[in-house]
Amino acid sequence: MQYFDYEGAAREVKIPPEKLDQLCRRVQQEFPHDQMMHELHVLRACMAVKSGVLTIDQALASPPT
Repeated sequence: MQYFDYEGAAREVKIPPEKLDQLCRRVQQEFPHDQMMHELHVLRACMAVKSGVLTIDQALASPPT
C-alpha cells in the first residue's frame, strides 16, 4: 500500500531517481517499521525542494536525526 505520492512529487521537481532512492533508504533507516512515516518524510523533503527551502543534495548531506 502506498500512502503518499512522493514519487510524483520527486518527478515534478526533477529529483533524479538515484537521489530519490538514496533519500528513501536514508529515511527508511529512521522509520524501519512505519511505511506511512517513511513516505511522509520523503514527501516533505520533496516539497521542501519544490519550495526552495532545501536542495536534494542538502537533504542527503544533512545528518540523520
